[in-house]
Amino acid sequence: MPRGKYTNHKGRNRKFTSPEELEEQRKQEELKQKWRKEHGGDDESSEEESADNKSGSGSSDESDSDEDHPTKAKGVSGLIEVENPNRVVKKNKKLANLNTSLGEGEKPQLSRREREEIERARAAAAYQKAHAEGKTEQARADLARLAIIRQQREEAAKKREADKKAKDEGPKKR
Repeated sequence: MPRGKYTNHKGRNRKFTSPEELEEQRKQEELKQKWRKEHGGDDESSEEESADNKSGSGSSDESDSDEDHPTKAKGVSGLIEVENPNRVVKKNKKLANLNTSLGEGEKPQLSRREREEIERARAAAAYQKAHAEGKTEQARADLARLAIIRQQREEAAKKREADKKAKDEGPKKR
């Protein structure tokens, strides 16, 4: 026992079933199920079997094709025909119809945000193209700035060359 005021009681009473006990329980369940099938003690299965026997020889084909109606109706739904507008009946689509409906000229419906995002991308691409061609005001300003800088660099290069020539000619004259 730990000394002190606070003790933890978790896990003290845990008991694990051995694999042999689990196997024995499984065998017992199988025997019970077998006995119920032989003696007709299972209520749900006996009702389903009797319903199948009453319907006739082609009952398995009819029950497979008619999956909308459950075998055992709950509550009043067996007595009253009710159409629930919220119930979505899953309809199987044929692959041929699915491919033709998607492939033909219908564009997928886009949300407002998606449309706006596409428009922004198109506008940005158009602006970049116009900017590269020099048609925007910002492009014109950039080109003017570049022309001024080129002119200044050319003047500086000419001045350096003139200074260099002057230095080279100075010692030659002496």
